[in-house]
Amino acid sequence: MSRQLAALMVASGLLLAGCATVSDTIDSINPFASAGPKMAPLGPLTATADVRTAWSASVGKSGDYTFTPAVVGTVAYVASRSGTVSKLEDGKLVWKIDAGQPLSAGVGASGRLLVVGTSKGEVLAFSTENGKALWQAKVSSEVLAAPVVSDDGVAVKSGDNRIHLLDAGDGGRKWVYQRSTPSLSVRSAGSPVFADRYIFVGYPGGKLVALAIQNGAPVWEGAVALPKGATELDRVADIVAPPVVDGRLICAVAFQGRVACFDMGQGGAMVWSRDLSSVAGLAMDSRYLFVADDKGVVYALDRQSGSSLWKQDKLKNRRLSAPVVQRGLVAVADAEGIVHFLSREDGSFAARQKTDGTPVRAPLQMLGNAVLVQTTGGNVSAIEAQ
Repeated sequence: MSRQLAALMVASGLLLAGCATVSDTIDSINPFASAGPKMAPLGPLTATADVRTAWSASVGKSGDYTFTPAVVGTVAYVASRSGTVSKLEDGKLVWKIDAGQPLSAGVGASGRLLVVGTSKGEVLAFSTENGKALWQAKVSSEVLAAPVVSDDGVAVKSGDNRIHLLDAGDGGRKWVYQRSTPSLSVRSAGSPVFADRYIFVGYPGGKLVALAIQNGAPVWEGAVALPKGATELDRVADIVAPPVVDGRLICAVAFQGRVACFDMGQGGAMVWSRDLSSVAGLAMDSRYLFVADDKGVVYALDRQSGSSLWKQDKLKNRRLSAPVVQRGLVAVADAEGIVHFLSREDGSFAARQKTDGTPVRAPLQMLGNAVLVQTTGGNVSAIEAQ
């Protein structure tokens, strides 16, 4: 495969793999693919959990982008490619605005501030109370990952892998962090993560980096993946999804790489790692680490050791979302807009619920006791299971 074609595939939002299996791997994780490995059929299900759609709303399509909703208390904030931003509470529309230009990433929000981004690098802030425009800032390239809002500022990851920390009050630049990255990388919608005094960011080449909130200086970095192979395509080993944090433990997973956990209390010392490839992402609770790999297999790993506790392989090639933990269940969504609920204890199927039939690319969110799902077709649903 030529470098020009590989670059075109990156620009088109496709995900890259080793030359021998490029097309199959790309199609298996690209929700718009019309060919490639066939999705595993869904067999009969004897439900062991009750599920219902508490509410659903139409909020606008995602296009070729990933729009992750933001949850603040009982409120969901959602955006669409066309530029609409909506505030929903208990499924009822509180307000809806037009940002005035197409958007390219999901929503970051706090109690007072809502932030979205565009493919031209514009960062737009609005009041959560009434949707009034508050400020506008510019970053170095397109915004593909939902901004993250905290008391320390607004963290924005731009498409050139720079991290910008903006002042939440007026959008002024506090600092920018950049580092060299490989010439080929996976187009990432993974947001930074605030934890303790740091902002954690996953990078192309498999590095997980901790930046000091105060000045953006790198404090430590961990190797989640080690690029290997003879070609640039073989050596693509990128952290695409956000890391997850619980207490002192931070974990991340890389495409064509590994899943690894680090101890923040020990200066980022690695606790464990194991080979596993995923662009979807992780979920973690008090005992387990859950991950959906690129082939559609869902794993439960012991968070302390990385040992396998169970796996569910009946969803192969269904292009799964990142999992989310809901009480005693683990939920993942697929390219047909179906949300699958698995037993937390053994991975068996507990229930499933349909949405609008279009792919779910954004990570699932918890909204109270419900799983919040945004599809590429523009449907947002709150699904309750017990």
